[in-house]
Amino acid sequence: MSTGDLDRLRDRPGIAPWRLRLAEFVESARVQHFIVAVILINAAVLGFETSKAAMASYGPVLIAIDKACLVIFCLEIGARLLAFRWAFWRSGWNIFDFAVVAVALVPGAGAWAVLRSLRVLRVMRLLTVIPSLRKVVAAFLHAIPGLGGVLLLMSVFLYTSAVLAVNLFGAQFPQWFGSLGGALFSLFQILTLEGWADMAREVMAVYPWAPLFFIPFIIIATFTVLNLFIGIIVSTMQELATKPEGDEAASESTEQILRRLGPDLKELLARLPAAKTQD
Repeated sequence: MSTGDLDRLRDRPGIAPWRLRLAEFVESARVQHFIVAVILINAAVLGFETSKAAMASYGPVLIAIDKACLVIFCLEIGARLLAFRWAFWRSGWNIFDFAVVAVALVPGAGAWAVLRSLRVLRVMRLLTVIPSLRKVVAAFLHAIPGLGGVLLLMSVFLYTSAVLAVNLFGAQFPQWFGSLGGALFSLFQILTLEGWADMAREVMAVYPWAPLFFIPFIIIATFTVLNLFIGIIVSTMQELATKPEGDEAASESTEQILRRLGPDLKELLARLPAAKTQD
């Protein structure tokens, strides 16, 4: 939750005092710092559980710590549900928290065994607990509409280049450009600048004019289109950095604003008669 949700809960009439105390306790800095520490400990334990040597030596201890962390997460989610009730589901961050904790409660046998491996997603709760990480994720999500145009442009360019590569190099180099799917994968590898020089040199040994294809492709795909990705995300983060979070921006109701401005208005009204008398 956020301070805005807590303020809205305080402003609602008829809220039981125990719910307010529970909400303030769960949203307090001490509890949030404790949850961050538990997430980090759980992340370390999940990493140790991938080691056969560590599990052979400390398996029961690691499993016990993992279960203790899960109990703490369940208690925290339960406390927030008790305090905020339906308001809990208004935030996508809360739904994400609930989902990653609920996955760990799935039985670890049969067809559900695969889902049990997703318990590592509990580490992703850092994104919801730490405000700076929330802003990074919010910036990325906010940039998705702008990235859609860049993705479409890159898809058209990759498809066109793959068809051209199959026609030009497919006969001599079927391992890279023998099919449309293979050509798309090879061009994506070139786009990442991973091993493209060796590939290009082998093609150039048969087709000396091959640089006329590879160099423009790298310039357009890597240095232009990928930089557009970076530019859109950076500009979005700068835009969001100058604005408060959505919950914080909407946290003050009209009643709260009037309450905050009340003393200043009273003082101003008290001075008006004195000003009229002087005139």
